[in-house]
Amino acid sequence: MIHPLRRFLAATFLAASCSTPLSAKVDPQIEAAVDAVYPALVRIYVVSEEGGAGRMQKQRASGSGAIIHPDGYIITNHHVAGRATRIVVNLADRQELRATLVGTDPLADLAVLRIDKKDLRDPNMVLPVAKFGDSSSLEVGDVVLAMGSPAGLSQSVTQGIVSNLEMISPRGSMRLDGESVGELVRWIGHDAIIFGGNSGGPLVNLKGEIVGINEVGIGSLGGAIPSNLARKVSDEIIATGEVKRSWTGLVVQPLLKTTKAEAGVLVSGVIEGSPAAKAALQAGDIITNCNGTEIPAARAAEDIPLFNRIVLEAPIDSEIAMQGTRDGKPISWQVKTIEREPAQPREQELLSWGITARDLTKLAAQSLHRDDNHAAVVQSLRPGGAAAGSKPAIAADDLILEVGGKPVSNLDDLIRVSAEITKDATKPIPTLVTYEHDSRSYLTVVKIGPEPDPDKPGVARKAWIGVDTQVISADLAEALKIPGTKGMRVTQVHPGSNAETAGLKVGDLILKLDGSVIAASRPEDSDVFSSAIRQYKIGTEAALIVRRGDQELPITVKLATSPEATNELDTHECEPLEFSSRDISQNDRISEALADDFKGVMITEVKNSGWAALGGLRTGDILMAIDGQPTDSIKTLKAQLETLEKDQRCPFVFFVKRGLVTRYVELEPSW
Repeated sequence: MIHPLRRFLAATFLAASCSTPLSAKVDPQIEAAVDAVYPALVRIYVVSEEGGAGRMQKQRASGSGAIIHPDGYIITNHHVAGRATRIVVNLADRQELRATLVGTDPLADLAVLRIDKKDLRDPNMVLPVAKFGDSSSLEVGDVVLAMGSPAGLSQSVTQGIVSNLEMISPRGSMRLDGESVGELVRWIGHDAIIFGGNSGGPLVNLKGEIVGINEVGIGSLGGAIPSNLARKVSDEIIATGEVKRSWTGLVVQPLLKTTKAEAGVLVSGVIEGSPAAKAALQAGDIITNCNGTEIPAARAAEDIPLFNRIVLEAPIDSEIAMQGTRDGKPISWQVKTIEREPAQPREQELLSWGITARDLTKLAAQSLHRDDNHAAVVQSLRPGGAAAGSKPAIAADDLILEVGGKPVSNLDDLIRVSAEITKDATKPIPTLVTYEHDSRSYLTVVKIGPEPDPDKPGVARKAWIGVDTQVISADLAEALKIPGTKGMRVTQVHPGSNAETAGLKVGDLILKLDGSVIAASRPEDSDVFSSAIRQYKIGTEAALIVRRGDQELPITVKLATSPEATNELDTHECEPLEFSSRDISQNDRISEALADDFKGVMITEVKNSGWAALGGLRTGDILMAIDGQPTDSIKTLKAQLETLEKDQRCPFVFFVKRGLVTRYVELEPSW
């Protein structure tokens, strides 16, 4: 799934790109600004994970960023790299390096990455660094440069002017991991063209300073996160690995049109039990001063982030002094802040359940009218998985409260208890589960544990002649000028079969079997001949009368044992890499023209957005080796995969046959 921000930034043409050094015709001021930041630009390629359909779905994306610290720290957007499990960056000098996610802040849509300088071609090289400027000094009409890597291509620069200093998300629609970006961020609107892939790239003034981090394109305008906010967030992430903010439980909105107040914001609501409620704030109050800062009259949604930022950036467990009015009379409040929870905790995958799940926040529990948040929330389910197959069935957003008689207070509890129940299990274990749906408590039984191998009932071996056939229909007989003839036409002779040894050929018409006419003249008679052959004992001979051209020939074929059917072959589903496979069948050997001594396994399914799919494995590939070691059967494959997972090896290489060619497929899973 492509994030809405990437859809906003999508375009059908590329930015006019420039590379240093610039032409002498370029304004020297612009040239100096580009020279100051351009070397610090990076292209960012990520593999991200997001819960859906009961599993962590993987997707590739690209974005931009800039080196902001000599130790290799890079700033970009949360929506570019905040959910990344694999990150590769390309420096302006074309060096490609792995990067790690230091920390991320979905509310501000900012993230910080870091490259290890030991991976540089010259570990002692001095990294180019872009410096932050003061975004509060920007004015509408100022010339700015948008830098980045549109569509993951080479670094580029576009020029424009500041168009708006108070742009926010339309109707508050931009949400990242449950956070409404417009609560905190007022974008710098500009008309320097940006495209998909520019996200996270710097907006630069003519002094060569970063004054914004490009985040979004809406219509013909780009939106950039002000550098003063970006610098504060990145400094905190670099220092502590996270961003912590205060929370009061106060909800505010612009003043009503009928309000005569000339300053302040209107309190629209106070969450029960919150610090604001304990401080006796009420809906209808107007706050005109917050911690010594006068609050201008909020007349539109664009004015609200200014107030929110004062509250959010106040020290946790501190007291915020507020002054204002209630019913036109002066009033003051002392509000003690507490730490703000994430709006939406990160989900994880539980393969044995076929779900992704997350913690329940205190605020979410309160919205469900619960006394506590002791539960794990089901985020998504895999159709046909253990949870989805329970009766009554667990659904998305249900709360898991107890598993196997043990309480579940959070996601960690659910993972731990599930591991204890399924330890050393060889088949699913029916487990009693207490869960909550629409505020009602239910009991169900979930069969958690390893998926059972599909039953493969033994198939009695039958006689087999070694050819595939089609019915000689009435129309076909007329066209062949043998009207009224019944029987079968040979469409394929299996290589190495007794039929091939006996001399049967494609195009032969089989008219009689042991002296009896083969009564087949309609499409529904297609199984008449093969059914008759299956009645013979293996090793006996079948006497055929065959028409070849104008001649009728007697041909005797010794009947062999039928080959294994596809559903009888060994199979394996690799859940961590999300692909399925089986041993090679006789039909595979024929259709792929494989030699009798060819060894490998057939890839029968590659799930979308899984590690195998991201690496480039395809359904229909024939896996021949892993890291140079032959993969000759499903038995061998299972052992190889167990070793890879045990060793947490990454990356590793599949060698596959794909049609006429072979290729190497490199997989980089997060085990």
